[in-house]
Amino acid sequence: MKDYIYLQSYTYTFECHVVKHLLDNENILYHFKNETLIDLIPLSSFAFGGIKLYIHKSQLTKAKKLLDQIFKTNSHLRIV
Repeated sequence: MKDYIYLQSYTYTFECHVVKHLLDNENILYHFKNETLIDLIPLSSFAFGGIKLYIHKSQLTKAKKLLDQIFKTNSHLRIV
């Protein structure tokens, strides 16, 4: 985990599934923290700070660019 850097967090697991798909298509290394916990107790997301996305430091700029491009420019794909 020391080579991974926090990028952003999500409230719901369905948001993570969309992001996972995008990152997998680009072969970006990532890790989600608290995903299983939030799946088990959905309303605990706010208490734990959401589901945290960590990206490998060598691919951080690529991941930022991808997520910004997808969710900022295409408002119909933006995660609520």
